[in-house]
Amino acid sequence: MEFTLPGVPLEFTWTVPPAECGLRNGSLRAVPPARTDIFVPPDGSPSTMNGSRALAPLPDGDFSLSARVRVTFRDTYDAGTLLLWADEKHWAKLCFERSPAGQPMVVSVVCRDLADDANSWPVSSLDGVWLRISRVGGAFVFHAGDDGSRWEFVRQFALPATHVGFGVQAPSGNGCDVLFDHVGFSTAKLTDLRDGS
Repeated sequence: MEFTLPGVPLEFTWTVPPAECGLRNGSLRAVPPARTDIFVPPDGSPSTMNGSRALAPLPDGDFSLSARVRVTFRDTYDAGTLLLWADEKHWAKLCFERSPAGQPMVVSVVCRDLADDANSWPVSSLDGVWLRISRVGGAFVFHAGDDGSRWEFVRQFALPATHVGFGVQAPSGNGCDVLFDHVGFSTAKLTDLRDGS
């Protein structure tokens, strides 16, 4: 199941399909199946690799892929994500996720054999949060923000990724509704990673 988005020169493929998905006015909507996730626990517990994901080959050079992510949260760890992917042991995701306390959060996970995840900050806006993946030279950078113009640094890291795209997950529940809109793509090189410019 392949699709493109306006202004984004990438062709995405649902390598693990969601329960529902659709495109409308340049926005992507997806609903994950129940009990789905992408996670490799750092304590050595069994991995979960059934999270729905739509991936495109990484473009050459520096780039940024961004979107506003809105989630109709139902259960703990429900999330919409931007995703980098190499294989089941090498990936990274920037998430708009529901915490165990019921708080929408910006969360990031980087996996190099085992997952390293961290909560960044709570999100109070009912309009969701803007997420961005950028490649600058040989490294990747995650940013998040409230309006798509001002960005807060989340983390920088190296990863042998081959694909980039979108993910939806519902690790503990029966599924949530995720909307990716205002999807943007740029080949401009970021000059200041800390303020996201």
